[in-house]
Amino acid sequence: MEPAGRIEPQPWMTAEAARILLSRLAAEGDRARFVGGCVRDTLAEREVGDIDVATEAPPDRVMALLDGRGIRVVPTGLAHGTVTALVDGAVYEITTLRRDVETDGRRATVAFTDDWLGDAARRDFTINALYLDADGTLYDPTGGLDDLRAGRVRFVGAPPERLEEDVLRLLRFFRFHAGYGTGAPDAAAMAACRAFAPRLSGLSGERVWSELRRTLSAPDPGKALRPMEETGSLRLAVPGAEALDRLDRAVRIEAELGLDPSAIRRLAAVLVPEASDIDGLVRRLRLSRAESARLEKAVRASVDLIASPDPSSIGERLYRWGETAFGDALAVAWADRRSMGGDEAAFQSYADALAAWSRPVFPLSGRDAVALGAEPGPAIGRALEEVEAWWIGAGFEPGRDGCLARLAAALERTAKP
Repeated sequence: MEPAGRIEPQPWMTAEAARILLSRLAAEGDRARFVGGCVRDTLAEREVGDIDVATEAPPDRVMALLDGRGIRVVPTGLAHGTVTALVDGAVYEITTLRRDVETDGRRATVAFTDDWLGDAARRDFTINALYLDADGTLYDPTGGLDDLRAGRVRFVGAPPERLEEDVLRLLRFFRFHAGYGTGAPDAAAMAACRAFAPRLSGLSGERVWSELRRTLSAPDPGKALRPMEETGSLRLAVPGAEALDRLDRAVRIEAELGLDPSAIRRLAAVLVPEASDIDGLVRRLRLSRAESARLEKAVRASVDLIASPDPSSIGERLYRWGETAFGDALAVAWADRRSMGGDEAAFQSYADALAAWSRPVFPLSGRDAVALGAEPGPAIGRALEEVEAWWIGAGFEPGRDGCLARLAAALERTAKP
């Protein structure tokens, strides 16, 4: 594999942990190089996240070279040649060069090799098949550097072959297009994605959501979801995801509101409630309980805001929904209404209230009811709910003394036969 150029070594390459790791991996003559995302993002002048290393050494030798030398080694994927090394708090994923022996569209049986070109040939995209020596020597066996410069996401080799190996790469293609692509997606990739879209149903929900979450978190998720829609893969991956224009507006509005990008909020924005089985989608994507609750609340609350954008209910909605759900609902509902004109003043009032919101604390608890002579039981809960509703309706103004008087009256009413 011939060098394609050289870059100035970056801090993450020259860090003490990296030097220790590469020195140990080379102790018996095996070459090791940085590979994939850390190389790609360095060349794209982006922040480097995970650091992956490719090596000629088989995994058992990798573990023998590293273990017990101030390096903690975790066998995270030995069948595929991968171990994770922890050096002075830094995490490195090390994978032996490999080639596919057999694939079924989801899993691959691999054989280890010392052939760098063979390892590159089995990778997904050219921009991920870039290798870098510790001294900054760059290797580009598949043309990834030109693709990266051109804003082009392209499969290594023939797209159908890469998708045959793992159909999850279909979703990865659109995710990488959202993050690195400019202009129209690669035509050959689009044709292959269209042909392989029906196979998405064979993927686990966890794998689908892992990719979709990152796609939705991109600065412009619509850049990926529209070509997904063209290939038929969007409706298969996310049934009911039809409101792409609303998603675009929601992304702009969440920035206007100062909200951090949220995959769940954006999922709520792209779904058409009347065309979506939210419960079924939650089960299909295997969302966590927190994700499920947030999605369901965002959809329900946004529908409520769309139906009744009443500024007089700002305080109650903020208090009862919470800031996160209120922000989600506001971004989605405002995006829905903005396309139709009108309601801007009402939604701006909500935005101003969210920016200034400091959640008030209801001044009573069950102990106060007991202190007033009430017997513990459901009646206390009902009385407190009544007083809290009155307190909310009064703009959270009544203090503790006023709420106590209201609670005493409520308890007296419930105590009467």
